[in-house]
Amino acid sequence: MRSILLVPAAALLIGASPAKLLTPNDIVAQSPESAWKTIPAEDLMVMDLANGGRVVVQLAPAFAPVHVGNIRALARGRYWDGATVYRVQDNYVAQWGLNESDNGFPAGVVAKPPAEYTRSLKGLKITPLGSADAYAPGAGFADGWPVAFSTKGDWADLTHCYAAVGVGRDLSPDTGTGGELYAVIGNAPRQLDRNIAIVGRVIDGIDRLSTLPRGTEALGFYKDKAQYVPIASIRIAADMPPADRPSYEAMDTRSATFAQYLKLRANRHDSFYIRPAGGVDLCNVQVPVRKKA
Repeated sequence: MRSILLVPAAALLIGASPAKLLTPNDIVAQSPESAWKTIPAEDLMVMDLANGGRVVVQLAPAFAPVHVGNIRALARGRYWDGATVYRVQDNYVAQWGLNESDNGFPAGVVAKPPAEYTRSLKGLKITPLGSADAYAPGAGFADGWPVAFSTKGDWADLTHCYAAVGVGRDLSPDTGTGGELYAVIGNAPRQLDRNIAIVGRVIDGIDRLSTLPRGTEALGFYKDKAQYVPIASIRIAADMPPADRPSYEAMDTRSATFAQYLKLRANRHDSFYIRPAGGVDLCNVQVPVRKKA
């Protein structure tokens, strides 16, 4: 950050206009194509609401392979026909599914998945956050995902940042099948980390969930079924016609561009920020995602 601060200082000494101090958005806007990775269509769950809104979830098979496999099988088996958003708890989550339906599961669904709350560090290349984390010995980014980790314990987990998608479950040892899902729409409830399987994150349309009316019953459930928000369809993007299939890219968290972006998120000093914070919370570094034309 020192070089960025010295340039305008030197410019002022010779009477030139000060150079523009970069913001994180500038880094994203100026990023080269090499800094981006296409998200596989098999990893995109497309939820179309009956009111015309669309919510796109990037799935995380590297962290919860059995639950993600269930979600794909549920979508392909049209399990969610008739599903709704039936719970919206203020500053917490929006939840959808069939709400304790007796519908049988399609072929390929594992009725009792393992507790995919953490995974081994083996195979993960983590870009460290560079700041302390209140919920784990370490934090950073792996394959485009925000993660907490422990090198001593050999585990890593996805974190409950804004827009994270997790699996609804009953009390332990139940782990949930993936038939009931929720998205975080409030302040990051990191206390849920390593207690629930996180299967992905909303990369487009989180506003379609976060702006829904809040439920008035306990835990934000809607009191009347007439309040439920109908879901028209839930599909895997790979199964959609090519002309209709959405496509997205996420910034490569191992790239030099992301390193610069991360540094500025922790040390903003531009036309608005007077004093750099010198640190940043994991959930305040949203990995950039963009829709491909």
